[in-house]
Amino acid sequence: MKTKVLSLCALLFLAGGLAIGQEPAPAPRAQPGPMHGPQPGQDPLGRNFYPPELVMQHQEEISLSDEQKTYLRSEIRQAQTSFTDLQWKLQDEAEKMMALVKQQKVDEQQVLGQLEKVLAAEREIKRAQITLLVRIKNKLTAEQRAKLDELRGKMENR
Repeated sequence: MKTKVLSLCALLFLAGGLAIGQEPAPAPRAQPGPMHGPQPGQDPLGRNFYPPELVMQHQEEISLSDEQKTYLRSEIRQAQTSFTDLQWKLQDEAEKMMALVKQQKVDEQQVLGQLEKVLAAEREIKRAQITLLVRIKNKLTAEQRAKLDELRGKMENR
């Protein structure tokens, strides 16, 4: 099963640059000018959010309140449950796709229909990820966000 899923991931990655369940890579500090667009390896969207791990690692340094900690624990717990369910769904759809493409004669319409299901599952995962990141960011104060930006910058310069 793992081999099938890995094969599908490789197939999708080669076909369209898709990476199932991949977390965005941290972006380098320097931001490109408006005329040049993002540089390779940069994640301008992710750069504006704070991953749960970063917030948890620095909770004392940014002075998270008890109320913030309780809220974030709850949101992260809910997201983890959702991610698990969505990953199961994605794996199921990916396995169905692999079964279709392994046939000697591949039915293009069936494969494209199944691809839509795989992409829909990926979209649900990304939506859940962004939802969590937005909720984390919105719960932090301006001072906490500034401190996390500073800490992230120090970590990237190492």
